[in-house]
Amino acid sequence: MINREDMLELTRRMTRSRNCFDRIAGSYMDADGYCDGSFNTGFLKLSAAETEEKLRIAKTIPFSETNRQLKKYAFPGKDPASRQMYQLLMGLRDCRLKNDALVDTFCELIAGQYKSETDYGIFLYHGCYDIPVKASDKERLWESEEVYDFLICTVGPLGKEYDMISVEWGFLFPAFTDRSTDPGHINIYEKTPSARKMSFVSIPIK
Repeated sequence: MINREDMLELTRRMTRSRNCFDRIAGSYMDADGYCDGSFNTGFLKLSAAETEEKLRIAKTIPFSETNRQLKKYAFPGKDPASRQMYQLLMGLRDCRLKNDALVDTFCELIAGQYKSETDYGIFLYHGCYDIPVKASDKERLWESEEVYDFLICTVGPLGKEYDMISVEWGFLFPAFTDRSTDPGHINIYEKTPSARKMSFVSIPIK
């Protein structure tokens, strides 16, 4: 099960004044799954308006309804496709999205499964969160306990200015469990939980 407080802790680092993201990349896709354009840039290079908009989109994942819209899955599974995706995500995380070839490969894999009747976007965020130590009385201390190095992905329909209108599917990887990196799991978001969009993971953790 996903702890709601863990997710809320992450969202508090997704504001302009306390931003944890350093890079954003992705693709703009047409309804047939063909790429209309791509981007890969430092998060600090975005305008103030773009920063606010991209943070709003990213926060959809951790701020969603835990254990209903956002579920925890064991990852990777036993099948080759799951292991391929796991290795790809680890590579994207380790390079902090700076490898365009890996980003393009990821977007192609997502487009191969995602079905849409409209143009849509695939946005990838890389972030780092210095997890503060908590004392026994739960008061936060200044020193960092661990650095949580992670990816957020959002997929959803696009507006006229290539902004993402809403997030239909996405994930947080690695999972954030008990305020720590959990590389054996992934947290997957589905706006409509009954509408399975991807098949590289299967059974949620109860």
